[in-house]
Amino acid sequence: MTIKCKKCSTPSIIYQPYSGLHLCEKHFYEDLERKAKLTLRQRYPIKKNDVIAVALSGGKDSSVALLLMHKIFGNRPDIRIVAITIDEGIAGYRNESIARAKELTARLGIEHIVKSFREEYGKTMDDITSEKKLMENHFGDEKKELGACSYCGVLRKKILNVVARDIGATKLVIGHNLDDEAQTVMLNHFRGDVERMVRFSAANELDGFIVRVKPLRKIPEKEIALYAYLHDLPMELTSCPHSFGALRKEVRRMLNGFEVNHPGTKYSLVRGFDNMVPLLAAGLEVSDIRNCEICGEPCNDSICQACKMLEKSI
Repeated sequence: MTIKCKKCSTPSIIYQPYSGLHLCEKHFYEDLERKAKLTLRQRYPIKKNDVIAVALSGGKDSSVALLLMHKIFGNRPDIRIVAITIDEGIAGYRNESIARAKELTARLGIEHIVKSFREEYGKTMDDITSEKKLMENHFGDEKKELGACSYCGVLRKKILNVVARDIGATKLVIGHNLDDEAQTVMLNHFRGDVERMVRFSAANELDGFIVRVKPLRKIPEKEIALYAYLHDLPMELTSCPHSFGALRKEVRRMLNGFEVNHPGTKYSLVRGFDNMVPLLAAGLEVSDIRNCEICGEPCNDSICQACKMLEKSI
């Protein structure tokens, strides 16, 4: 028996357990795009003459984020959209996604910039992983080996911010979805890192840091995957070879289990976090932003995390 869309008589293509809605393709598009537009309007308002940089990995989330920016703002002559792709140097993985990113930007007619770890740091992510570096554990006095994801995330974010700032970007769009947001909230709780919770939620510009915009933060990953498939967007079907053992994977499995048994858990977690952060920020003394003594980039310490990870010295 065909189940019809809750809003029309057309056969549905998706069921949302958290809302109880069956939606056809047309109304699924409208629902997802409405959520993204509402998030932009309420949390990250786009202003006249904004330059929007979009972090484009070539996977489904960043590709959907880029397509939505193009759909919403592509016809505005005062808005410039630029895609930025970072080549971390992961053999057999990143080179394929970069090719997909190039195809998408060419298809949409969007300016595209590609930067690499080797160009910026003199080494690739493969090189860094093989070195098995040790970093000071942020949660104690002992030393602990950080996973590849920790290195990759910090080093990639630094390049994205530098490139976005160099092109005069006023917004930096990243493809974090509802699942990503809920996982990060839980990870910060597990670590007891209150200051990071406040910084993670920031939607305002800080000296030297481009405002990070997350239009997909209220959209489940599965819905983004379906939207990407229906629009023939790039889909990442392989896992990064360096991601084994990441704590985030454990948190993802846990939250997915809760979501199955209790639909809406991820929405509730993110909504509760958003309501809690202003209270935390009011009673927290957040570290001042200063310039790294080695590379000159903004950070909240004398030396930025990227330089610490690369074991650079003054």
